Amino acid sequence: MQSTNNEGKYHYYEAGEGTPIIILHGLMGGLSNFDGVAKYFPEHGYKVIIPELPIYTQSILKTNVKAFAKWVKDFITYKKLDRVILLGNSLGGHIALYHTKMYPEKMLGLVITGSSGLYESAMGDSYPRRGDKDYIRKKAQDVFYDPAIATEDIIDEVYAVANDRLKLIKTLTIAKSAIRHNMAKDLPKMHVPTGIIWGKQDSVTPPDVAEEFHNLLPNSNLYWIDKCGHAAMMEHPDEFNRLMHEWLKKTGIDPTSPKAP
Repeated sequence: MQSTNNEGKYHYYEAGEGTPIIILHGLMGGLSNFDGVAKYFPEHGYKVIIPELPIYTQSILKTNVKAFAKWVKDFITYKKLDRVILLGNSLGGHIALYHTKMYPEKMLGLVITGSSGLYESAMGDSYPRRGDKDYIRKKAQDVFYDPAIATEDIIDEVYAVANDRLKLIKTLTIAKSAIRHNMAKDLPKMHVPTGIIWGKQDSVTPPDVAEEFHNLLPNSNLYWIDKCGHAAMMEHPDEFNRLMHEWLKKTGIDPTSPKAP
């Protein structure tokens, strides 16, 4: 992935021109987790923007799902965008959902994968604890169906967070915030078109979580990827892109669609 733009408080990757897709990474997820999406969609009429969420840089009082959703709204305004597609994985999906609840007028569509927001232990089981490298390695590998996806770079990144006291405190703060901001009561009132793309073997947010999102969100479509864990866009990037693009066409959001906005 190319280097990010650094503009004041915003650091982000951007590619392509067209309908904006803003990607929200998860708690342990870097921008590179979305390499596949970032390469594919700019070739199909989309502008892909991946901001670095201020997970470890905001004050403790602003280290929560609601404050991050407001940050996303401010970023959309900063980029002078009208309406956007939000794509979020894990915590990023939860932030995207909360943003959709608060600012539906900013939304063209929403795509979530392995999202927190319903399942209380989703964040609790995946945040790192201090510990030896082998423990961290096992936790990182458990996120994926194929443990080989958890490269040494990924393991080193998680290990660094787990052994940085301030980052660990903020990680725990976010995990508690995710549990506090359970969205079961909000989802039936959210009518923004939503694509749910889920790994069949996701052990962090299991498949029944995806089913519950689908049942509660009135305007949603659910897609499964087999032999896939918590980060579908990393484990099966081509299949993820195919399903997401299929959904965009089906809902009329795709710029080639006759009913595109």
